[in-house]
Amino acid sequence: MSKSVARVARALHDAGLANTISEPGEARTAELAAQACGCALDQIVKSILFAGQSSGALYLFLTAGGNRICATKASALAGEALGRADAAQVRATTGFAIGGVAPIGHLTAPRTWADPRLLEFDIVFAAAGTPRHVFSICPRVLISVATATVADFTE
Repeated sequence: MSKSVARVARALHDAGLANTISEPGEARTAELAAQACGCALDQIVKSILFAGQSSGALYLFLTAGGNRICATKASALAGEALGRADAAQVRATTGFAIGGVAPIGHLTAPRTWADPRLLEFDIVFAAAGTPRHVFSICPRVLISVATATVADFTE
């Protein structure tokens, strides 16, 4: 088990949750993950990181697989203009490589928001530290464990 997957497993354990990590196949994109998991596209949790253009801080947005983030709404939530986070900063802050960023188990947890669309499902699937690993979880539980705030930030 990779160190990244082990951190997600540890975060699940520490939250008192079952380890539901699986390796369904290629899950680098939401579309591929939905195919691999046999679920609806919006049941895939995309973990999207942006960097504050003034502060350099990372901000995490957990969104349903078919939704797109509105830069204006996301920036308003963060309180500063946001730009693309670079791969090195993502890895250094979260411990995950882009394509496998989990919503939990970060080295340093960023401020996090969750898409209300996720709450329409009983189960969602999120990256578990690599582009091939996912875990399933009740979205309300995920939002709690990720200390996310539910907010409207999609187009």
